[in-house]
Amino acid sequence: MKPSIGERVYLVSVYVVLSAVALLCLLPLVHIASLSASSLQAVSAGSVTLFPVDMSLAAYTQLFESTPILASLTNSVIITVVGVALSMVFTILAAYPLTRSYFWGRRVFMFGIVFTMLFSGGLIPTYLTIRNLELINTYWSLWLPGLVSVFNLMVLRTFIENIPGEIDEASRIDGCGEWRYLLQIVLPLSMPVLATLALFYGVGYWNSFFSVLMYINDPAKYNIAVLVQQMIQSQMMLAQMNGLESSEQLILSPEMVNSAAIIIMVVPMLVIYPFLQKYFVKGVMIGAVKG
Repeated sequence: MKPSIGERVYLVSVYVVLSAVALLCLLPLVHIASLSASSLQAVSAGSVTLFPVDMSLAAYTQLFESTPILASLTNSVIITVVGVALSMVFTILAAYPLTRSYFWGRRVFMFGIVFTMLFSGGLIPTYLTIRNLELINTYWSLWLPGLVSVFNLMVLRTFIENIPGEIDEASRIDGCGEWRYLLQIVLPLSMPVLATLALFYGVGYWNSFFSVLMYINDPAKYNIAVLVQQMIQSQMMLAQMNGLESSEQLILSPEMVNSAAIIIMVVPMLVIYPFLQKYFVKGVMIGAVKG
């Protein structure tokens, strides 16, 4: 059917609003990328807006030569990969039993889990617990406290509950056990929500900042988020690393290096997202067409 005038106006309005929101989110990142790829003279003159001026990769060169960016990237990858793997495994193992009607006491367990979402022990008791467990200055202090997100667990539990019961009954008739049903039926059907939760966990671990500052004492174990914060906070240190002398360069050159560090921190998530986007589309289409 040919869309009416009202429908056309509505679609145009939606596209305009979404485009404006997308630009508002994208323009700051584009500006930072332009700063990192421009020359010192252009940045000093304030002529850099949305496009690089006098293209130069000197900021990236100084960043890799004068700061421990590679070590911090390695630490971030270790924290993220291991953290996501552990969180996904335990989230699945916690969510699946809560969907089984024959699991005794599942309502009691669910109440206890949701209770932790509303009330927590607080910062000081959490720190004392981590210290008493001798996890200070280890990555386990980052993985264990947030091993399972209650919100993510509830999302996965709701998704698994919506899997038709006929599939469960047919698998039981064929002699399928709990582990086989979980691994060969539930998890493949849950790929859209699993990809979404993996992205949520990955972004959380990759951007870990406060927990790293609180539990990690060795600067060699800092991730890239903490390194970027320290670089932005201590411009004098950056200037000394870069061997700069004039007061004008003292202010502006660190800005370029900081911008380059921010871009390097953001790029991995931007690269991973397109590979997970197809699962988001599948998740939207599941159940949309009934045969």
